[in-house]
Amino acid sequence: MAKVKVFIKSERCKGCEMCIAVCPKNVLGLDEHEVNAQGYHAVTVVDEDACIGCIGCGLMCPEGAISIYREEE
Repeated sequence: MAKVKVFIKSERCKGCEMCIAVCPKNVLGLDEHEVNAQGYHAVTVVDEDACIGCIGCGLMCPEGAISIYREEE
């Protein structure tokens, strides 16, 4: 079975949380400890193993900051 890898370009993220809202498995969350170069708390992956690869987060992101890849085990 393929494993799903979520990659977030944190420098592009504006912390709108739209991706968090559409994730059915609560894979994403805000990084409350660090801010990016733009001054936003960027989204981070909090439970990558739970990701089912639905790509909803990537489609929802208005900044195009999220990419989803499938890796063969």
